[in-house]
Amino acid sequence: MPTQPIKLYYLPPSPPCRSVMMTARALDIDLELVLTNIMQGEHKTPEYLKMNPQHTIPTMDDSGFILWESRAILTYLVNAYGRTDSLYPKNPRQRALVDQRLNFDLGTLYKRYMDLYAPMLFHGQGYNDEAAEKLNEALGWLNSMLEGRVFVAGDTLTIADISIVVVFSNLEAFGFDFSAHENVAKWFERTKKSLEPYGYEEIDQAGARMLASFLKKE
Repeated sequence: MPTQPIKLYYLPPSPPCRSVMMTARALDIDLELVLTNIMQGEHKTPEYLKMNPQHTIPTMDDSGFILWESRAILTYLVNAYGRTDSLYPKNPRQRALVDQRLNFDLGTLYKRYMDLYAPMLFHGQGYNDEAAEKLNEALGWLNSMLEGRVFVAGDTLTIADISIVVVFSNLEAFGFDFSAHENVAKWFERTKKSLEPYGYEEIDQAGARMLASFLKKE
C-alpha cells in the first residue's frame, strides 16, 4: 500500500474521476482528494500546468509520481497496489480483452457520449439526433461484446467495467433509453450491484445526478 495517501485532483461530477475513486475503494487505497474546479480555472494555474501541461482531471500524485488519463491511472493502481490481479488480470489474453474494452471506451463509447452531451452541457446546444444514433450504434457493439459474458471482459469485474459504467450512470441520469440493448441493461444492473461496496451510490450515481442537474439548467 502507498506510504502516504495518493493525491487525486478531481471534480465530483467528472466521470473519469469517479472511475478512479471507485477503483481506489475496491483496492482499499486511501486518496487525498484535491477539489479542482475547472469552471473557475483551477486546472490552469502555473502550479497545475507544471504538474500536468494538458490541465486535465483526474490527475494523480503518488509521492511525486504524476499521472493523468483515468484509464492509465486505473491500470497503475492495480499494478502497483492490487493484492490480486482480479481487476486487471495478468493472463495475457484476459488482460488483452480488458485493454481492448478500455480502448473501445476511450476511442468509441466515451467519445460518442461526449459528442452528444458535451455540446449540451458546456455550450447549451440542443439534442443532436445524429450524434444520438452514433452513440446508440456504439451501445449495440457493446451489447454484442457482452453476449455470453457476465462482465465486459469475462466473468469477473475488472477496471474495464468500472471505466465504462460511469458512462451508463450518466446516460441513466440524463434519461437516455438503452433498454433495447438487453445485454447492456442487464450488465449495468449487475455492475451497479457489484460496485455498491465501493461507493457506487455516493460517488458515481451522485456525480451523474449532479451532471444531470447541469443539463436540465440549459
